[in-house]
Amino acid sequence: MALNDSTTNDRLPEQNRDGGIDQDWAGDDQDWWDWYVTLAANDATPTELVEGPGMPEVEAATDEQVERELAEPYDLDPASVEAFARQAFVRLPAVLSPAVVRRLAERLEELLRAEHGDDVAGRFTALEQMWLHDDLMRAVALSPRIGGLAAALLDVPGVRLYHDNALSKEPGCGRTPWHHDAEHFPLQTTDAVTAWMPMSAIPGRMGPLSFARGRDVLNEVADLEFDKVGTSYDEAVTQRFLERDVAVEAEPFAVGDVSFHSALCFHTAGPNRTTQPRRALATTYFADGTRVVESPTLISGTWREFLPGIEPGGLADSELNPVVGRRD
Repeated sequence: MALNDSTTNDRLPEQNRDGGIDQDWAGDDQDWWDWYVTLAANDATPTELVEGPGMPEVEAATDEQVERELAEPYDLDPASVEAFARQAFVRLPAVLSPAVVRRLAERLEELLRAEHGDDVAGRFTALEQMWLHDDLMRAVALSPRIGGLAAALLDVPGVRLYHDNALSKEPGCGRTPWHHDAEHFPLQTTDAVTAWMPMSAIPGRMGPLSFARGRDVLNEVADLEFDKVGTSYDEAVTQRFLERDVAVEAEPFAVGDVSFHSALCFHTAGPNRTTQPRRALATTYFADGTRVVESPTLISGTWREFLPGIEPGGLADSELNPVVGRRD
């Protein structure tokens, strides 16, 4: 991927402003997100925020009930496996019960508030590696149900954890730029998948994750220049998809729906035009036996935090990358 350095962006750490993308990211994870959302093109027309869907109207599960549900296998339809192989993404219904979603949403609210406070309007706030210090988030990241689905969809014997993530698109936050995760994960494989677990229903005005259909879609935009300081890349991808009639799925999410998207899947998300934060847990897994690429870039963000002690070219099997799912 080529690089367009036509302008400057004060969201980039000073160490990353000169040169191309072939350098380590110099900031932290939140710095990375604050920069990354500036790469999305947005409609500047003011839009009134509407009321969000709220939390599931059920009693929250106990922590023990959450752990039990996340340990149980999910009855995966073979048609969903075929759809994932063909489209590079799939959305599965009722992976999480409303009661479990409610409990996880409550805990996530506490964690994000403790990290970022209340002054977050219009931002994309994030929190990673929660599983290292929170029992409920650990149950999610190491879930046999979610990890087992990842291994089955990738059709690999086992998957390791790359990292967990809390993603909160605050009220008024704009789009997420078009991208695919193979350029984000510093891994010598495309057998990587992210489980995106919304913490409420996600109607259209809240910015549900949206997917370009087809495993080979990235070939349609492989010649476009990545822009680390502006929106030209995002705009060019949008235009290319329109010109070549690439189908995009941008459907709302029901409570308990979980999507899985491959590292090959081009995806985006719309702005959050509601008064409620659009929150999701996102956990990424990769095939056991994978190695780190020889030359990670700033697009890989704080990858050394997720693979501590592993150098470029090394086997991605640190103590923070346990095997958490196996194919039945």
